[in-house]
Amino acid sequence: MVKLITGSNPAAPEEGQGRGALNRRGFMKQLVGSVALMGVMSGCDALFGLDDNGNNNMTVDFGSGDIGVLNYAYALEQLEAAFYIKAAGAYFSGATDEEKRVLTDLRDHEIVHRDFLKAALGTSAIPALEVDFSSINFSSRNSVLGTARVFEDLGVSAYNGAGKLLTNPTYLLLAGKIVSVEARHAAAIRDLIMPNTAYFAGDDVVDANGLDMARTPSEVLGMADPYIVTRVSAANLPTS
Repeated sequence: MVKLITGSNPAAPEEGQGRGALNRRGFMKQLVGSVALMGVMSGCDALFGLDDNGNNNMTVDFGSGDIGVLNYAYALEQLEAAFYIKAAGAYFSGATDEEKRVLTDLRDHEIVHRDFLKAALGTSAIPALEVDFSSINFSSRNSVLGTARVFEDLGVSAYNGAGKLLTNPTYLLLAGKIVSVEARHAAAIRDLIMPNTAYFAGDDVVDANGLDMARTPSEVLGMADPYIVTRVSAANLPTS
């Protein structure tokens, strides 16, 4: 069983190794600064701690309001970052240069998303989550790209479904900027799986009206559950 603790990783590669490289520190400084200007990130810590036996296995509650929604997004970004750090740390057998570049770029983007949300949440951030990727064969192209597609499609639908739950327009704007990047990721992975086809925006994710799928937090967490060891709860998130 492969279990990892996600969150900031000092050993993780900095951005700048793939196409369209990001200035990670400058990007984070700009985004965190824009959130800090709103001055509302305080006094709403997530609920977590030790059980009666001293084990750190109590349920992590995302919290309520905008803080809860951002913690929900942070949990998903932790999951994606951990996956791509592993996938780009030892590429699957026979990976082409293009596939390596895409996986590296996606890793770098997800690290930025994860670290930005953690910094913006401050003391209200949930802890690093433990994940389990034992069901993924990281030496297999089909397994890695198939899982990447699931994670990216899930991320897009999660942000789409959570946008209406945010009340702060600055947070909604930032979520919109992140979900647009996640959609680019999904299209890139789908194009690797089935190049030169319409699969990059298949009818399994884009409906007849040209709109992408949206999922509720409970739906998203149900699909992500096989990969997250830490017990998490969205019970206090807003529903409308």
